[in-house]
Amino acid sequence: MSVLRDYAATVAQPTLPFSADTARYDEVVDADGSLRAGWKALAAPALELTPSTLQRIEGEITRFLADDGVSYARPEAGAQPWQLDPFPFVVDAAAWATLDVGLAQRAELLNAVLVDLYGERTLLERGIIPAAAVTGHSGFARPLARASAVDPHPLILSAADLGRDADGEWHVLADRVQAPSGLGFAMENRRVMSQVLPDLYQEGSLHRVEPYFSAVHAALLSSAPEGVTDPRVVILSPGTLSETAFDQAFLANALGFPLVQGGDLVVRDGFVWMKPAGWPAKAPVERIDVIVRRVDAEWCDPLELRGDSRLGVAGLAEAVRRGHVRLVNGLGAGVLENPALMPYLPAACEHLLGEQLRLPSTPTWWCGDAGARESVLARLRAEDPTLFVRPIDRPRSSLAGRTPAELADLIAAAPHRYVGQELLPLSQAPSWRGGTRAGALPIVLRGFTLRYGSVYRPLVGGLVTMRESTDAPPVSKDVWVLKADEADPDQGLAELDPLPASRTVPSLAPRALADLFWSGRYAERAEDLLRLVLTAQQQIDRPGTHTTGIPADAVVLLQVIARLAGRAAADPEAEFRSLLLDGDRPGSAAHSIAHLRDALSGVRDQLSGDTWRVFSQVERAVRALRVSPHPHRSQESAGRMLSALLSLYGVSANMVRDPGWHMMEAGRALERALQVCEVLAAGVIDRRDPREEREVLEGLLIASESIVTYRRRYRAALRVPGMLDLLLLDDGNPRSIAFSLAAVQGHLAAMPSSTGSSRPERLLEHLIRDLAAVDVAALGASTGGRRRALEPFLLDLLARLEQLADSIADLHFEVGPPPVSLSSLALIEEMEARA
Repeated sequence: MSVLRDYAATVAQPTLPFSADTARYDEVVDADGSLRAGWKALAAPALELTPSTLQRIEGEITRFLADDGVSYARPEAGAQPWQLDPFPFVVDAAAWATLDVGLAQRAELLNAVLVDLYGERTLLERGIIPAAAVTGHSGFARPLARASAVDPHPLILSAADLGRDADGEWHVLADRVQAPSGLGFAMENRRVMSQVLPDLYQEGSLHRVEPYFSAVHAALLSSAPEGVTDPRVVILSPGTLSETAFDQAFLANALGFPLVQGGDLVVRDGFVWMKPAGWPAKAPVERIDVIVRRVDAEWCDPLELRGDSRLGVAGLAEAVRRGHVRLVNGLGAGVLENPALMPYLPAACEHLLGEQLRLPSTPTWWCGDAGARESVLARLRAEDPTLFVRPIDRPRSSLAGRTPAELADLIAAAPHRYVGQELLPLSQAPSWRGGTRAGALPIVLRGFTLRYGSVYRPLVGGLVTMRESTDAPPVSKDVWVLKADEADPDQGLAELDPLPASRTVPSLAPRALADLFWSGRYAERAEDLLRLVLTAQQQIDRPGTHTTGIPADAVVLLQVIARLAGRAAADPEAEFRSLLLDGDRPGSAAHSIAHLRDALSGVRDQLSGDTWRVFSQVERAVRALRVSPHPHRSQESAGRMLSALLSLYGVSANMVRDPGWHMMEAGRALERALQVCEVLAAGVIDRRDPREEREVLEGLLIASESIVTYRRRYRAALRVPGMLDLLLLDDGNPRSIAFSLAAVQGHLAAMPSSTGSSRPERLLEHLIRDLAAVDVAALGASTGGRRRALEPFLLDLLARLEQLADSIADLHFEVGPPPVSLSSLALIEEMEARA
């Protein structure tokens, strides 16, 4: 059965559920029941899509997105997997042409409005736009409202959310100019769809998305302040908890620009600089010329905008006013997202551009106007379901659940703060929900526009989202725009403006270095614990052990695990499951892997996409363990998790040998030395009878991945001195402390802040020297059943390794006091004054 044919038949029958509630324009099926022009070009492969085929495709989509770590963080639900529908959104060339012109004109208009509002203000002076509609909006940045600070082209990247009415006419539902997101999701959707539907993808001659990213890259470089010949561009993110963190990281990775946070930058002498390692003792040397901001304007400068912000950079507004840095988009752009402007844009378009507005906004009434207010109140009294009321600078959902009477009271108290908007019967498109048939959901198309050269160019494509309800997570669609002729250049870009090819080595912020350092530590910590779990379970499962209890070597391994992660359960199987599943248990493998992912998320722009397949494999192993009660499953899942983590070695092996790589590997080597100390401290200090000791030493060597090396190095039976020599002093054994310290020494020497005599290098040199002088025979000697020289040696070694880790942080990572909100400082000063 063809799913698309069944869908078309259903749409054509008005008695069926999703076409009966209200008249809607269907994006696939025409009024006469035939396929629309775009889908006709794809009819042959599209009509072959059966339920079983779509179920397979749906599984492949889920796997591809998981492998790439694609997520969308909803404020009320945290990070959720990104959802992509198997049916693309298809538009033919003729239908797209109208949108292309409309989006380009709207971006040009919004740029002109922005320049006017912060410059000559003719729109306000002539009453084309009411002043209260602008000054009453929180996005109006007063510190930038001066003629000398006006940027003639403040809008570089913009987006608009579009919806069709029942007649198929496009309307702008919202303008997105603060920090327009979604380009990364759109590109990821295209990458996945081209793999899961190759026949359908190749059948239609559609515009590729990649050239647009090249244009974005060129446009950002060329937007640098005048006189800058080698611009530095960064993407400013609010952090890994942002709902569009993946989108920001994807954009940074695709464009090759560093992804930074507010704490990574500093304003000095009116310029913006990247903080160097060791700041503030060390002066900055890398100046930032262009900032693509993904932080809303009010949070960008705690000095002049929002005093309690910890996301921005103090003094950024002044640097912008001086023209020393270019923000994409400008700090004042947020006022354009004000829905109160929508009723006045047609007149503004005629005033500023001398043209009629091509893309109308959804019908909107600003309640600051008496006539519009009365119309809104009348419809509220009539409980008109096609009208909704929203604040001008808060999400529409912020008034959810209010009764018409309550909304009327809010409007009466502050009419200029609210608008009424028409609830359009948005067009529908097929959505695969599993089972045997496709349903229909209303769609919103986000179109993107870029100022490239001297004109605005819309992305030929975009991002479609659908929701089953207002509180449901978004489901996306890839947007396929077909070419009028196969020879047409992709995105209409025959060739890009040539840029000089120069090699740049952007520095990493101290925060990024810290994230990479800790990613190495967490990866090693998780790997070593998983080895302990696997070895302990293998020893417990040896034939015959079920009648004699837990063998001695497994008991010791459990003691090592307890030293590293505490003891959560007396039963070994319950303990193993806890170590693999409990992310809130410090020291557990699950805890280390969760923190590893957090650390790598902060530097996603530095990493290969292969990195996220590691976590996808881990998550599959975790899911299998959660649903299985069988004891063998924990061993199987631990093995799969270990294999996934080991693949990180391959990923890091292909990284550029820059300071970030050196810091990651230094963290890994340092953590390995710490883990070896912990294993020896928990398992070797007590002396046992010869047979039991051999079993214990063998188990510890297996868990330390050194049993094969021991057998090759030493022909005698297992002995503590030999084991200490191998794990402490053998500089040819990658699992030894001597090898690890030599690796840390090499990585630190490659760091820009290292001088050869810095504190970490001095501590490390002394540590290596003292370790080389150790007498393993004396350490292995026992008195009264304990190796009394070994215990203080290991405790001292652990303390010195932690001291080394702290000194590395002091030199190479950010130092100085943490950021404190200015509002908090004002409160402290007020309290001190009262005292």
